[in-house]
Amino acid sequence: MTEVRAELIGSLWKVLAQVGQRVAVDDELMILESMKMEIPVLAPVAGTVQAILAAEGDVVQEGQALLVIDEDG
Repeated sequence: MTEVRAELIGSLWKVLAQVGQRVAVDDELMILESMKMEIPVLAPVAGTVQAILAAEGDVVQEGQALLVIDEDG
């Protein structure tokens, strides 16, 4: 299992992934908004989304877990 964490403080603007969805490395999972900039959250591993830990509109902190991916292999 791999936890995908926020790289910065911001607002979770958009959740693109869904639980059960298969993702590849570098797929866009979410979009954070910070200081009027949109920052994509990318999949660090290939696998299946197991859990989404934040909702659209949430303010997230740097290092906060946003999503869990069950890795392939």
